[in-house]
Order: sequence, then structure tokens, then C-alpha cells
Amino acid sequence: MELATITHQKTKFYKDVLKGLRSFPRRLDSKYFYDATGDKLFQQIMNCDEYYLTNCEMEILQQQSDNIISSIKNIEKNFDVVELGAGDCSKSIHLLKKLFELDNSFTFFPIDISKHVIELIEKELPKQIKALNIHGLNGEYIDMLKQSGAISSKRKLVLFMGSNIGNMNSYESVAFLKEVRSCLKKDDHLLIGFDLKKDPAIILDAYNDKEGITREFNLNLLRRINRELNADFVIENFTHFPVYNPESGECKSYLVSNCKQRIFIGDTEFIDLDAYETIHTEISMKYSIKQTNEMAEKSGFKPVEYFYDSKQWFADVLWKCI
Repeated sequence: MELATITHQKTKFYKDVLKGLRSFPRRLDSKYFYDATGDKLFQQIMNCDEYYLTNCEMEILQQQSDNIISSIKNIEKNFDVVELGAGDCSKSIHLLKKLFELDNSFTFFPIDISKHVIELIEKELPKQIKALNIHGLNGEYIDMLKQSGAISSKRKLVLFMGSNIGNMNSYESVAFLKEVRSCLKKDDHLLIGFDLKKDPAIILDAYNDKEGITREFNLNLLRRINRELNADFVIENFTHFPVYNPESGECKSYLVSNCKQRIFIGDTEFIDLDAYETIHTEISMKYSIKQTNEMAEKSGFKPVEYFYDSKQWFADVLWKCI
């Protein structure tokens, strides 16, 4: 990556952190969880007994990829696959293998804000799908989606897995999906993952695992700010605290200040926190199918098919651009 790009990303990180910490209520953008350490911690979270989302969606992709492909009526030839927030591709690889059998000329565009993730995909995925065309894109989702369209004019199958859409509130998610739609053409497809409403205790446990990995994942964001932005957060002064509202479907994570403290960001900027003041770090929305259909309608898509795990805790829904 060029020095100018690195400098721009660090400047944006700095500005976003200051803006969030000076807002009310205070917040930090969850996209900044994913440095190299954050990536590793999230891989551990996905293997936690309490974090059901991974296994539910893995089941869908392992057992129903053929059905997903058969539901995409016009994907016989001449298409590309774009994955927003690709991670380690451990789930999407099952669909990619089936698609590769159908047409080995497509290009896979994994998109991730983590440079480490893109480098890992480009190194490891060809070992599992030989001769797969890969063009990794490191950056913001919409910017990189536009770039994939500039690189190739083929029809697009966009993957947005893992309930990543749940990391936005209701207003933000529809606005984001409208942006995604604006980057695509009529009859392109989006396969999008939704975590469904269920027993509230099951949901809350998923964000407060007994091993404390999710806690470390949240606290690592403060460590990253210390390291990259020369801040002086005292990690022991914060507690990880998740809450779930079964009415709204909002599962939120907070870092709670255990004492009155002043934190410097860089050499000159600082914020003052009161004891028990919160910093909102993450939201994970849970949905009914009715809500997902309303989101599709508002953002320019039409639901084509629904794919559920055996417990019906999770759904990957195929949408078509209209």
C-alpha cells in the first residue's frame, strides 16, 4: 500500500475517533475493531460455543449452496462475485467452489477494511480453489464496490454475509443498502445474511462469552488507538458491557468508564470521562423476516429466496436488483 494511502487512512481514523468520543452519547466506529489483533480475536469469537451465528450460516452455505445458485436465474455465465467484509472466507468458500464448477472464468473480489485480511485471502484461497481469479480490494465497502464495477462490467453477485448489515441501525442499514444498489445493475443479485430474533438469553450470551474473548475484542480497540494514535487509555479503567432489547432487536456493546479520567489522543487533544460514562462500540441488530422484506423494498431490491439453518436462527436471503 502506498504511503499516501496509509497516511490518509490514519488521518481518517484519528478524525473518526475524536468525532466519536466528543459526540453524545460517546461512540467508536466498530469498523476499527479489525487490526491484525482484532482479526485474530474475531476468529476466536466465531469459534466460541455461545457465538451461534457462525455455525448457523456455515450450515446454510455447506448444505444449500446448490439451491442458492439455482435460485439465481441469470448466472449461467459471465458474472463476478464481490464479497463485502470477506473475513477469512471460511463460509463463502463453499459457495465459491460451487460457482467455480459452474464457470471458472469469474473473478472474486473480496473487500475488507483490513489490509491483513486481504493479504491472507490472496495467499490462502488459491490453495483451496486452484486457478480462481482473485482481485482483493482493501478499503471502505462502497468505494471498493464501485472500484470492482470499474474493473469489470460483468453481472455481479454481491455477498454480504455474517449479519454484517446488523452492525448498522435501521436508518443506516437502509441508507447503506441504497448505496449498494446504486453501484449495481438491474438483475444483479445480493446474498445478505440476517440474524433473526430468538430467545433473548441466547443472543446476549453470544456477545458476552464466558471466556471473555468478546471483552478483549472490544478493549483491543482502545489498545489500537493507543498504539496508532498515541493515546493513553488505561485499559483496566474500562468494563465491557453488552445489552439486548428484544423489542427493538438492538444488541449493543459498551465500554464503561470505571472512574473519572482524562484521556489524551495524540499530543494535544483530550477527552474527559466521568465515572460510569459509556462509549458505545457496536450494534448488532436482530430481525424478523417481515423487517428484512421491508428493507429490501425500501432500498431497491426484491427478495427471491430465503435460506435458513435447521434451527431457523439465521437466514441468508437472496435479493435481486429491480
